[in-house]
Amino acid sequence: MRIYYYNYLITTQKTTTKIEFLMFSVIFPGQGSQSVGMANDLYQKFDVVKKLFNQADDILNYSLTKLIIDGSKENLDQTENTQPAIFLVGYSIFQLAREEFSIDLNKAKFFAGHSLGEYTALAAAGSLSFADTLKLLRVRGKAMQEAVPKGQGGMVAVLGSNIEFIEKIILDNKNNYECFIANDNSNGQLVISGTIKDLDLLIVDLKKNNIKNIKLPVSAPFHCKLMNNATKIMNTEIEKCDFKNPNNTLISNVTSEEVNDSSLLKELLIKQIESRVRWRESVNYMIKNKINKFIEIGPGKVLSGLIKRIDKNVTISSVNNEEDINKININD
Repeated sequence: MRIYYYNYLITTQKTTTKIEFLMFSVIFPGQGSQSVGMANDLYQKFDVVKKLFNQADDILNYSLTKLIIDGSKENLDQTENTQPAIFLVGYSIFQLAREEFSIDLNKAKFFAGHSLGEYTALAAAGSLSFADTLKLLRVRGKAMQEAVPKGQGGMVAVLGSNIEFIEKIILDNKNNYECFIANDNSNGQLVISGTIKDLDLLIVDLKKNNIKNIKLPVSAPFHCKLMNNATKIMNTEIEKCDFKNPNNTLISNVTSEEVNDSSLLKELLIKQIESRVRWRESVNYMIKNKINKFIEIGPGKVLSGLIKRIDKNVTISSVNNEEDINKININD
């Protein structure tokens, strides 16, 4: 297995000693990784988690805890509930690892998150408060869901093709329909947003080229210009919040590059609503900058699966229960 290390050379007259350090990133999942009962075992056993869940209920003025632990799938899958729920679970696991298991995940070189996961990354890096993150994600989920009338927009996953070819299809047919690459997730996996009418026309062209596609069970076209109303709402809400420079370097969804400045973080979060999630490029950027291990914190293993498709030579850990936390090793 090919592993990259960040190397220091200590030279004396007689010997040269190479000291090797593991370079890892902490990553946080986005919408689609949720499930009813996620983190229930941690909530029942650890006061750190229970305290955060109770605080979230107080901040939001409704029981997000009940929705997560034993609510209905239909209610949990509503975007305005899903987004704060996934954040709460990921952030709670992050804090549990630090406080109860003495694992300092802030030793990571980079933090990154997929779409809403970027908010979890910001909170974990100390840039955004726990309360503000919850409130923003509640508003964000509702604004994104309502940006386009229900039933008029959607998303389609495109599998087994490259981004250049899909961009060409969309560009060549710009007079017939308007679709947008919303997520560049991994090698051979893209997600396209648009109106239902335009997506149906795109699907015809995809089938002509024998390109596999799957309509996703969402009712809004995220991460494209059809989200403009949501952008306006989030611009107002984000400007109200106090952002600090993060303790860890963030990799932006919008630029797939490093960002440490609080003002720029706010600007990019606003742009993120309508911008492509450049996850494949973000992962490649981190790998090119000496990262050889990724630790996914939060429900599910979606990001771990995507990274395996991007580079099979890196080490990936998914952390969403006590057993997973016990297996975290940030030293080798």
